[in-house]
Amino acid sequence: MVREKGRKTKAEEKLREFGRGVIEDILRTRPPKLRIPSRSTSNIRYDEKNRYFVLGDRYGVRSAASMKQVKKFAQTMCVADFCRELIANDKFATLREMYYTAEGWEAGPFRDQGESDAIVEDLEATFTLKREDLGLMPEEDGAAIYGELVVREEGVTIDATKAGRAGYTIPPTIDDVEFVKCRAKRVIAVETMGMYHRLVQEEAWKKFDALIVGLKGQAARATRRFLKRANGELGLPVYIFADGDPFGFHIAMVIISGSAKLAYINHELAVPDAQFIGVTASDIKNYDLPTDKLRELDIARLKQLQRDPRYNTPFWQSEIKLMLELGKKAEQQAFAKYGLDYVVKEYLPEKLGLKG
Repeated sequence: MVREKGRKTKAEEKLREFGRGVIEDILRTRPPKLRIPSRSTSNIRYDEKNRYFVLGDRYGVRSAASMKQVKKFAQTMCVADFCRELIANDKFATLREMYYTAEGWEAGPFRDQGESDAIVEDLEATFTLKREDLGLMPEEDGAAIYGELVVREEGVTIDATKAGRAGYTIPPTIDDVEFVKCRAKRVIAVETMGMYHRLVQEEAWKKFDALIVGLKGQAARATRRFLKRANGELGLPVYIFADGDPFGFHIAMVIISGSAKLAYINHELAVPDAQFIGVTASDIKNYDLPTDKLRELDIARLKQLQRDPRYNTPFWQSEIKLMLELGKKAEQQAFAKYGLDYVVKEYLPEKLGLKG
């Protein structure tokens, strides 16, 4: 269960190689340049074989020879050097901290954080690294895990069943966490923290031999990376329990097949074999669930999903069509109609094929 080694070493070497290339160009009186994969929508495609979005083969060139690009090229070098220094000193910084640090760079400050974040994404795509490998992390809080998993983080051993009632919080640096021991047989990723706490309280982790993961809505990158590692390294099947609405479907699909925005690192995040066990349109009918009426925005979004290649399966197409016909959506908590423990006693066993 030992984590993959050498990520920081690989990142540092790629950054140094970039620097050496710039020096060599200068010594040969050539304008330094950097080829950056295009992240435009026209260069993003759905890989049918791997079942996630990937980048195509189009590139852009950022060159110090262009007066329009020279400042951005210099800022790119500053970001790369900032990351190299973080890695060399075994430190991390938030994206916000880097944005403010740039105020003191000779290359000049950024207009806004969106500009600095975009350069980080350029480096990720160019060197096929994640920002966490570069020593950078977001401000967002991590999701929570409860279940029979023991990890080692920065030399400290943590049992996810003894880390408090909220469980173990997934850190942004999840790739630096070692899986020491795991007795669970599956992962159940839950959209809302309310349902997460309900499953923990009802001891679903024991009943289903599962790691219960609270997603906090749209899963953060670290959470998706944890699910990827749990599936690949621990061999645990991943099940996604989300609301029965377009947003819940989207939350699940980003975990399953990745997002277009992160096409350059979906191979590190997507879990193509993860299964949706959330609320479906069929469940709304079969369980006679309390519902809300679909808004115009929901209807438009469902029609978009129908055309999305990630949803081009009989299951998704039939459920989306039925939801549009019903004109209704339902939340996970709707099952409380039958009692607070109904989800654990009846619904999830049925969905997981563990009933009877």
